Amino acid sequence: MTVASALYERLVDEVGVVLVGREEVVKGLTVALLTRRHVLLEGVPGVAKTTLANLFARASGLDYRRIQMTPDVLPADITGTKVYRQSTGEFEVTKGPIFSNVVVTDEINRATPKTQSALLEAMEEETVTIEGETFQLPSPFIVVATQNPIEIEGTFELPKAQRDRFMLKYTLDLPSEDEELRMLDRFDADPELDERVVEQVVTPTEIADARAAVADVYVDRKVKRYILELVGETRRHPDVAYGVSPRGSLALLHGSKAVAAIAGRDYVIPDDVKELAPEVLAHRLGLTPDAMLSERGEREIVAEIVDSVAPPSVDEVVPASD
Repeated sequence: MTVASALYERLVDEVGVVLVGREEVVKGLTVALLTRRHVLLEGVPGVAKTTLANLFARASGLDYRRIQMTPDVLPADITGTKVYRQSTGEFEVTKGPIFSNVVVTDEINRATPKTQSALLEAMEEETVTIEGETFQLPSPFIVVATQNPIEIEGTFELPKAQRDRFMLKYTLDLPSEDEELRMLDRFDADPELDERVVEQVVTPTEIADARAAVADVYVDRKVKRYILELVGETRRHPDVAYGVSPRGSLALLHGSKAVAAIAGRDYVIPDDVKELAPEVLAHRLGLTPDAMLSERGEREIVAEIVDSVAPPSVDEVVPASD
């Protein structure tokens, strides 16, 4: 078991002390953590979007801050501001909640576009500029945003530039009856069960080592061509007005390396790319009006594209030394 796979196994087991299921999303959060990227979680109220991020942060031993997004939240409420101290006669920087390891922006689409844009610099460059002065954010740094898809009143849809900053988007569906029964049994046996029972199971050194291992994962040129073919098809598909940008290509590349490392391999295979393609590509698509009227979904289109593009064989992409 590699350092990345051991780290993931400990995280998913510890989060599973409280939550039932959601292993796929925990894996996505691990991928984002190991590749310095961010995650968007979408689902109806009550499916544990925020709780999941909190549990993941606790199990990772990372500092966690939650920002409840509402229309009256201002950019300075997130990034911070300079406050004049009369006692010293000087302005003092007061840092906002963005200065944390895991930042959860709850119901991000309830914030105005101006406030949403306050996250762009932080998500892309891991820095924040406060009144002309630039500050480095803590490391690791990951934004986990949540949004509710069933309410549109008082919300502001994320613009393409904002969606593109999220490496992965997961839709959290309602649990199956079996999963919900297991949840009821668990909380019936321990009514006070909550995130406080989750303990830190990885260290900062292990996170740094796992990140280094992911960076060293080998990606054959045929796999890179496969990624580009998938991305290229999103730009040519008749139901897509605008396809995936080069940022999306890079997200699929780096994410696939993390999936390979979590699987215990030091090389990427096409199945790693296929596993992440819906979560990396779908939210980056802009559909044509006809496609939207026919209620075609982005994930449906990505599935068609993945089925239509022939991947290289595993034997072609394994490094010669193996």
